[in-house]
Amino acid sequence: MRPSNASAPRPRSLRVRRWFLAVCLLCFPPLAFAEAGPLDLTLSAAGIASVVIFLLAYALVMGEEVLHMRKSKPVLVAAGLIWTLVAWMYMRAGLPDVAETAFKETLLEYTELLLFLLVAMTYINAMEERRVFDKLRAWLVYKGFSYCSLFWITGILAFWISSIANNMTTAMLMCAVVLKVAEGDNRFISLCCVNVVVAANAGGAFSPFGDITTLMVWQAGQIPFGGFFALLIPAIVNFMVPALIMNFFIVNQKPESLTETVWLKRGARRIVLLFLFTVAISVLCHSVLNLPPAMGMMFGLGLLQFFGYYLRRSLPRSLERKRERYSRRGDWRKLEQLGSVVPFDIFSRIARSEWDTLLFFYGVVMSVGGLGFLGYLSLLSETLYGGGHPALANVILGMISAVVDNIPVMFAVLSMAPGMSEGNWLLITLTAGVGGSLLAMGSAAGVALMGQARGIYTFAVHLRWMPAILLGYGASVGAHLLVNASLF
Repeated sequence: MRPSNASAPRPRSLRVRRWFLAVCLLCFPPLAFAEAGPLDLTLSAAGIASVVIFLLAYALVMGEEVLHMRKSKPVLVAAGLIWTLVAWMYMRAGLPDVAETAFKETLLEYTELLLFLLVAMTYINAMEERRVFDKLRAWLVYKGFSYCSLFWITGILAFWISSIANNMTTAMLMCAVVLKVAEGDNRFISLCCVNVVVAANAGGAFSPFGDITTLMVWQAGQIPFGGFFALLIPAIVNFMVPALIMNFFIVNQKPESLTETVWLKRGARRIVLLFLFTVAISVLCHSVLNLPPAMGMMFGLGLLQFFGYYLRRSLPRSLERKRERYSRRGDWRKLEQLGSVVPFDIFSRIARSEWDTLLFFYGVVMSVGGLGFLGYLSLLSETLYGGGHPALANVILGMISAVVDNIPVMFAVLSMAPGMSEGNWLLITLTAGVGGSLLAMGSAAGVALMGQARGIYTFAVHLRWMPAILLGYGASVGAHLLVNASLF
């Protein structure tokens, strides 16, 4: 153990540490989040053991489909073990309070994101319960679009919806449409799933609310709220290039029409408006009051709770009025539906949130935070951004996010805080957001669809279209460098 203010390391020691870091980068590049502590523990037994623990945990996460073990379990254990080693080393050095403070700071960063995501998920689940997404799906089905039209409609909708909703929910919604309309045509379904994954990831790249990584960059203050929209054209290019290529492989036939009627539940439209109002309040909290966006989201959650209370209390009167109106009309179908109406329960919506994802997020943040506090932050920053152009490092990290989750990639870059222009911060936001489209397992949207369209949309199917997606990735980077050249 050596204090960071001690004399500079000998050249051989520095070479050893750089070699060790290079090996770690090959296995798992982003190994830093929190600022480095006063002790340099990168070559200590505790530091090496922490890296090994995290790599083993990530290997278990990669094997989730084979092991049938939720991805949050290994990273939660890894986070506990890593911070135990950190605290033990600092207690031996007589600095127990330093490790405690670092842990609390890392936990605070996670908590702000947790609250934001929890509210967003609750609103999405509430809209799903009120059948907003079912209504959208039914509208698409009723129109009797051709396969070619359906391919483009689901892709475009996935692109725009994912700018305000998370990419996983958006992709699953569009996948449900395709599975229902093109039932039995596995080739077309798999093609649409690839398109939807690419579109959902691209759509989330130009909006502060579109992806966890964009939210992280916004909350860190590296890019203002309106600055993200400079990525709109590159994001469109990222989606359009592979979609145009895949379009030539569609057999343009017309699916059979369906006769399903979907009614919006009471309060559905008002919940959509409440969600938009909550997003607006969150933006104002951050841009005007300089408060965390999570405060505005929690305020919006309170409004949703009040509205849920109103829906429950006014339900008997509403049912009575509707029974009288439908009886006069002789609309027996709607009368029958009234018998299945249940009160709106906000806490059941919260319970339906993706808790495995949120806990996985905690494990990754805290694990990477501990590794950064051990001293890997400065080494990683120097290796990636010290000697070369930051744009090249940003492009490489984006491609790495196809194998490694983009959340720790972005956390690592934010923690390093390299001296980059706004154009380069936008570039890493773009590449980390769309790089996951290169492989099916590279994003939450891809992983979700492999489960939803099991046996139809697979890793191998997605890999078949990787050259087209990679071409779109390169084209989007080029478009950003060209369109936003003044920001570099």
